[in-house]
Amino acid sequence: MIERYTLPEMTRLWSDSSKYQQWLRVELAVCEAWCEEGVIPREDMEKLRHASVSARRVAEIERETDHDVIAFVRAMGETVGPERRWIHLGLTSSDVVDTALSLSIVEAGKLLCEELGALEQVIAGLARRYRDTPTIGRTHGVHAEPTTFGYKLLGWLDETRRNERRLGEAVEAMRVGKLSGAVGTHANVPPEVEVRALASLGLRPVPVATQVIPRDLHAQLLNTLALVAASLERYATEIRHLQRTEVREAEQPFGERQQGSSAMPHKRNPEKMERVCGLARLIRGYALTGMENIALWHERDISHSSTERITIPGACTLLHYMLRLMTDNLRGLRVYPERMMQNLNLTHGLVFSQRVLLALVDAGMDRQEAYKLVQEHAMRSWETGEDFRELLASDPRVAETLGPHGLDEAFSLEPHLRYIGTGYERMGVS
Repeated sequence: MIERYTLPEMTRLWSDSSKYQQWLRVELAVCEAWCEEGVIPREDMEKLRHASVSARRVAEIERETDHDVIAFVRAMGETVGPERRWIHLGLTSSDVVDTALSLSIVEAGKLLCEELGALEQVIAGLARRYRDTPTIGRTHGVHAEPTTFGYKLLGWLDETRRNERRLGEAVEAMRVGKLSGAVGTHANVPPEVEVRALASLGLRPVPVATQVIPRDLHAQLLNTLALVAASLERYATEIRHLQRTEVREAEQPFGERQQGSSAMPHKRNPEKMERVCGLARLIRGYALTGMENIALWHERDISHSSTERITIPGACTLLHYMLRLMTDNLRGLRVYPERMMQNLNLTHGLVFSQRVLLALVDAGMDRQEAYKLVQEHAMRSWETGEDFRELLASDPRVAETLGPHGLDEAFSLEPHLRYIGTGYERMGVS
């Protein structure tokens, strides 16, 4: 992944050096298990514990062998003596690669969950702050009915919490390894060695393996990462729309020395939110590749390997960056309540049309008749810009049905906002 969209924690985690350290952990865990089984002498095991590996040396050997695991085993063996004969005992390459990948995924999952938790806290704070800030709700991009900005954000909070649960479940599903040999039958590695070695690594055996851990698990992970990214895209898209010049109800932060356009000095663009949207598309592509990797030939082919060197580190790295970017921008989000109220009133009261319709029906008018009456005046207001309430008040059918003050409640914000607190109670946000 290019440096522009990476953060140091994920860069270190998915580096070649880190990968080989995970491979080393797996190899040594298997050696320890063989030692406990009485196969590797304890004096040899004591020496094996001092084995190390250099990414540079692995690369040098791989240029000769054209096989990264063989290169790794040789490089590891060079750091010890004759006891190197015990390294990789009974294993196939995928035993090491897949189990180590699970270890890296679990560590990456921890970083991602931490970032999701930070995002949750920021969104919760915004939802509290703007709980009672009226704004217009939009459907199809068109003014619908009043809501509050906090309630909009409360929906983001609910979605973020769902994503935390989804991600936790997907990472937990990946807390598995396999040390069962070339086709998963334990022909050369007894099950007890596998169980003992994986337990020391904090993993559990996948119940049934081929040469690899089944790839539906990795696809589940990638699809979960894509879901989280899609949620971030939804939040970013909302901010992008609200930042439009004609709307300008909220906008991403803009630094004092920041410049928005090389040509137009006045520009304040939602470029960070656009960046989130673009990267979400990329992660969805990785998720699709993960789905394609499920159907390997027989007990395993290697078509998945090349893609996973990109998709899994890439998706984790990008999402980590996107979460941090979104959290930082929401911390500094600029919100304009006065503009929200101006926009709410922009349509001369049309947003109260349903309340008028219901008032007429409650007062005894036939629903279809009431609908046509309200729509007639609403369309006139749309076309001419005349005040919707004044048009209704001048209609004798309305005055006869509702009386002199019947429109007061229909044009009040209170009915629209009276139950906003219900969502907050359900979410446990006070």
